[in-house]
Amino acid sequence: MSPEPTDPPDYARRTRAVYDLLNGRDFDAITAMFAPDGVWDVSRWGLGAKSGREAIRRFLEDWFGSLTEYEVRVEQIDELGQGVVLAQVLQIARADSRGSLEVRSTPVFRWQDERIAEVTLYRDGEEARVAAARLVRERS
Repeated sequence: MSPEPTDPPDYARRTRAVYDLLNGRDFDAITAMFAPDGVWDVSRWGLGAKSGREAIRRFLEDWFGSLTEYEVRVEQIDELGQGVVLAQVLQIARADSRGSLEVRSTPVFRWQDERIAEVTLYRDGEEARVAAARLVRERS
């Protein structure tokens, strides 16, 4: 008797879960979703690329932990195939009483073996779409 087929991973759902955890500031759960050598690349924002779970966790604690309020609103998530997910998000933050800051970004997630291999945050949505399409082609 052959084994039962399994459903492919729902990477869009898993990506949404990352943002739910980020809103809850559950940095341990977020970093557990990454591959041991996973990468959080925010170099397009001048913040470098963080490699490995410990470096990612430190970045999350330093960056988001310094904010008095933080929320990310997921506007759209597209699963493009081959473990590539493109998201459009609005981040709303407050670091002190001077008001809030709203920033849109277009992250591209690359999932591998049910873990995040890399997430790259793009400022420009079109650049993100081109990069995501290239990743899908490379992984096909």
